[in-house]
Amino acid sequence: MKIAVCIKQVPTREWQPRLNESRTWVREQDASYEMNEPDAYALEEALRLREKHGGEVVVCSVGPARVQQVIREALARGADRAVHVEDEALGSVDAATAAAALAPALREEGCDLILTGLQSDDQGHAQFGPVLAASLDVPHSTIIMEVQAQDGGIRVKRELEGGWFQYVSMPTPALLTIQSGINQLRYATLKGIMAAKKKEIRKVAAPAGLAARLQVVAMYAPQKSKQTVMIGGTPADAARELVRRLREEARVL
Repeated sequence: MKIAVCIKQVPTREWQPRLNESRTWVREQDASYEMNEPDAYALEEALRLREKHGGEVVVCSVGPARVQQVIREALARGADRAVHVEDEALGSVDAATAAAALAPALREEGCDLILTGLQSDDQGHAQFGPVLAASLDVPHSTIIMEVQAQDGGIRVKRELEGGWFQYVSMPTPALLTIQSGINQLRYATLKGIMAAKKKEIRKVAAPAGLAARLQVVAMYAPQKSKQTVMIGGTPADAARELVRRLREEARVL
């Protein structure tokens, strides 16, 4: 089984974001970066499937040269090789543009299974996986909690709302977005780190004519504020007014 895992480099959670001058994204030159945590669960699931069924795990990523930091980390955790669509302009693109950049390289790889994290920690749109599946014209399923290989396909367990689950059988090739917490993450060993230095990272040029589908107009930090309102009157009148405010203003009822 040949499995591709799409990983993304995102600003670390501990870093206090600072906006650029145009207030459309963070100051990337000041940021520290790490692997997107949901993608780490996708990588772990791919490694477990390879250990069980054999095959190859190929990590794929889009972005500038700094992305090789998380590519090397994925290789150190056990991935066999990597594909990097390298372009300085792809550091903070939307899901559709990233999918368009990566789709040709994945089509060339001809994988049986493509795994991504459910969403990214920086933008959080949860759109990359479905858009990439549409670009590759392969079936996809989201919020996956379990993957079982079958003859000619796979059987997956999806997490629904209210504690419900759904089981779906799918042909391959297919794309899955993996739910965080599906497994326990492994970390790179010293042996894995040394081995990663010798593993192949195939650099691929971004397709010509890429254009952003999403434009960020402005970003701002959440404003922390609070206001105390005193409600007077009789206990019955105060209760009615409280319920009205909760329903009409706070909209929690």
